[in-house]
Amino acid sequence: QVQLVESGGGLVQAGGSLRLSCAASGRFFSISVMGWYRQAPGKQRELVAAIGSSSSTNYADSVKGRFTVSRDNAKNTVYLQMNSLKPEDTAVYYCNARYYSGSFMDYWGQGTQVTVSS
Repeated sequence: QVQLVESGGGLVQAGGSLRLSCAASGRFFSISVMGWYRQAPGKQRELVAAIGSSSSTNYADSVKGRFTVSRDNAKNTVYLQMNSLKPEDTAVYYCNARYYSGSFMDYWGQGTQVTVSS
């Protein structure tokens, strides 16, 4: 069982920065692919960034060069540094943990609101 708790969301002006954190419980963090997703009102949830167990990363085109995902396995925490924020980045951001243990296991956090004002 994995529990995920996000923090760091809030209100920021366009051009500003925020850092989201996702603290994970459970002993599978180090082998998990950790992802950040977001969902804006009326839109589908979309992948923002992901980081593998070997720290390989993947980003949505819309955030490349502005967002950075990282992980600290000693702290069971994954981060999303968001710079040069735009109003279109406004959404609820969710942390996801995925790993394989006989079958694929998938866990979600409760989400944290990010609002970027113009």
